[in-house]
Amino acid sequence: MLPKYEHAKTLFEGYELELTPECYEKLDCYASFLVEYNEKVNLTALTAPEDVLIKHFLDSMLLTKYIEIPLGAALIDVGTGAGFPSVPVLLLRQDLHVTLLDSLNKRIVFLQLLAEKLGLEVRCIHGRAEEAARKPELREKFDVATARAVAALPTLAEYCLPFVKPGGMMIAMKGPSEHASDGARAAQLLGGESPRAVDYTLQEDARRLICIRKISQTSTKYPRNSGQIKAKPLI
Repeated sequence: MLPKYEHAKTLFEGYELELTPECYEKLDCYASFLVEYNEKVNLTALTAPEDVLIKHFLDSMLLTKYIEIPLGAALIDVGTGAGFPSVPVLLLRQDLHVTLLDSLNKRIVFLQLLAEKLGLEVRCIHGRAEEAARKPELREKFDVATARAVAALPTLAEYCLPFVKPGGMMIAMKGPSEHASDGARAAQLLGGESPRAVDYTLQEDARRLICIRKISQTSTKYPRNSGQIKAKPLI
């Protein structure tokens, strides 16, 4: 399914990432299963081998280059979809303890089957972020929350930061049109520091990671229900 190993290895080396044959084999299995499953459940619009390799796998794994994730961290991927960025990150960092959260059960079923195929230990949860973050077993239990293409930054912060323990962080994968300052008020209200941005390029495409460090507990008033979040974002 994926381009040949030597091509992929060279591509990753260009971004100072090591791609072992073992990791490549698991990514290849991931890609094949993703494209096959995509025929019955809409998981991704990108199915060409090079696109999957670069725009899904490499882009996800670049988190480990630009953001320092602590050894053995508990990570929750909010609105994980087909497992991006968390599953590729886990293939590089198998010390992590990963929870996959998505509101669509069909995606959760795919992720459970994928984890079995790849031999990964992950926790898969079907639920809406604003409801799951109020559960005692999930609220402020994670070192890291990640999200990719889920919502605008103020809304995304309200979804993610309640999961993060003080001292942890949320990482949003964004394009260049969103700015760290867009999430400043939301971060303050939710117990976070001012957001900071890390810019990089994926081939010729501009990318931006926005990181918010959690410094205090989130007020119990957050997250609000979905109607309130949409009607009055924290801007």
